[in-house]
Amino acid sequence: MMSMETTKRVWQARLDPRRNTPSIGIYSHVKDRWGIFHAQPFVLNERQAGVAIEGVIRQEKLETSQLAVDTHGYTDFAMSHARLLGFDLCPRLKELKQRHLFVPRGTKVPAEIAAVCEANVDVALIEKHWDSLVHLAASVMSGHASAVAALARFGSAAQGDPIYEAGVQLGRLLRTAFLADYFVKDAFRNELRRVLNRGEAVNALKRAIYTGRISPAQAKRVDEMQAVADALSLMANIVMAWNTSQMQAVLDRWSNRRQVIPPELIGKIAPTRLESINLRGVFRFPVDRYADQILPSRPNASITGTNG
Repeated sequence: MMSMETTKRVWQARLDPRRNTPSIGIYSHVKDRWGIFHAQPFVLNERQAGVAIEGVIRQEKLETSQLAVDTHGYTDFAMSHARLLGFDLCPRLKELKQRHLFVPRGTKVPAEIAAVCEANVDVALIEKHWDSLVHLAASVMSGHASAVAALARFGSAAQGDPIYEAGVQLGRLLRTAFLADYFVKDAFRNELRRVLNRGEAVNALKRAIYTGRISPAQAKRVDEMQAVADALSLMANIVMAWNTSQMQAVLDRWSNRRQVIPPELIGKIAPTRLESINLRGVFRFPVDRYADQILPSRPNASITGTNG
């Protein structure tokens, strides 16, 4: 996630807590092997689970099985909603209370994990409202509703709604299965961290490319804001593609000299560095073309005049 500065007159603008300026958020989806495949503007200081899920289902070129998100891109209801849409939400949970395990009621919990495990998941409630959860996912998948609107409707303010409660119960079971892999599998945990760090590196690149701020005329129209987000993603992808081609050229030269780089090290090189790229261009002034008009008269130039 990155923020783009705008003015207070824009209704989507919220105060960016990092920069203390009115801003609009841009949520970017980055592939596990770099490259932005979707970007979408959103309102800051709100849960990002909706835009995270929306970006996966609105593109058709990639088949996504897992989506890594930070704590702000996660809710229990979003965990269940993503699974019904065909992929897993993999959050990097910040708070310890979010790392508790949940199992169905009546399950005997081993004493070793009793302190962090609760047997209170209502499976009957999930079964009762299963069709409603599937209908909601089908509406989002078909485009009749957006994931942003669906998760805003079934946010924390919907507590007491049976469909919301069923989704939360299912999400807690899915979160428990995810945490089991997260705690036990080192490779899975490290890959999740690497993917999220790649996203942060791409956002830093986009901040370096972007200058100025969003005008009210642009921010008032959804299509204009989407065009800004897509243009910024295109520029970032161009920079990463150019860096990748230059890196490959260096590796090819080294391989000819029998200087082989281990593949595991190559995978850790980020194509987001900016030291070799001039983001602002080069100014060229054709002085020779206009020298006679802008420079003082030359000594040998002819001078004409009239007598008064």
